[in-house]
Amino acid sequence: MDIAIVKTGIWQQFGASIDYLANTMNACPDQLWLSSLWNNPDEKPEFSQIWYRVYHTLFWLDLYLTGAEEGFVPPAPFTLIEQDDDGPLPERAYTKNELQNYLIDCRKKCKATIEALTDETAQRRCRFSWGEASFFELLIYNMRHVQDHAGQLNLLLGQKVGSMPDYVTQASRNKTS
Repeated sequence: MDIAIVKTGIWQQFGASIDYLANTMNACPDQLWLSSLWNNPDEKPEFSQIWYRVYHTLFWLDLYLTGAEEGFVPPAPFTLIEQDDDGPLPERAYTKNELQNYLIDCRKKCKATIEALTDETAQRRCRFSWGEASFFELLIYNMRHVQDHAGQLNLLLGQKVGSMPDYVTQASRNKTS
């Protein structure tokens, strides 16, 4: 199979998932930014808040694009605490603007990572606490993770606001990257 076709197809769909998250985040009214998506008395309430779900999604998007936890450091003001399932929370809720900027950086990193993909990098083994996968499979897993959380946020907007952004079918050419 032609690697250029694979790269283009993966980017179009991965970029669409990121754009869907961006559109959903941008459509979120400020008064909902600290709202919870669910109520689980066994976890810290912040874990279900919109701002934290966006942060969680972008943190793992960024880390999985790296392919390894070792040496990964997110940009300031974000920290590595997301790697601890029941760990501490950030010192404060991140603003929509901070997370929008992180999303733009992650989108650029994603596109560049896919464009640079070779047979060798696609086959590289990546190990995480949940298991092991090739870097290519990790890209697909990562895309599904972004799409899953974007869908959760979109559902909440539909319930609370009555409207939500349309589903994105392909990466936008008009986005910054």
